[in-house]
Amino acid sequence: MREEKVLIDATICFLVKDGKILLAEKADKIGKGCWNGYGGGIENGETPEQSAVRELEEEAGVIADRGSMEKVAIVDFHNTKSDGKSFVCRCHVYLIKKWSGEPRETIEMLRPTWFDVNSLPFEKMMPADKIWLPRILAGEKITAEAHYSPFQQELLGEVVVEEMEKLLM
Repeated sequence: MREEKVLIDATICFLVKDGKILLAEKADKIGKGCWNGYGGGIENGETPEQSAVRELEEEAGVIADRGSMEKVAIVDFHNTKSDGKSFVCRCHVYLIKKWSGEPRETIEMLRPTWFDVNSLPFEKMMPADKIWLPRILAGEKITAEAHYSPFQQELLGEVVVEEMEKLLM
């Protein structure tokens, strides 16, 4: 049986340029087999921004220009496990417009591919992404809440999205 990863605080980074966004296929754990941005768990003592920079370097081999990082969302993913227990993973989402290095495939993220922001492969992404991701790519800052079944296979109810003037956390 697949291991159910429990992650409480995490980051997701999206490299963007010229109307395109870089996605890669998750090789393991939450979102395995789905196109996704780069990121992962916030380690003890890290800020979300520090975690985003570290995860991007580990998973894509690039160094984010911190001055180009824009925090655009806080998304709370309510995850139900197969044993009926649940946990909430708070994801801090960043758009990154400048970096050094060329994105590459790693053991965690396969086939990095540039997609036009207006034609994303939502059928091969996490189910809630089609609701909240277009809004941040259109320039909104948001908070969102999504409820998932075990292994994040299906949404349990509607994804709630609220536009914010600024993000506090």
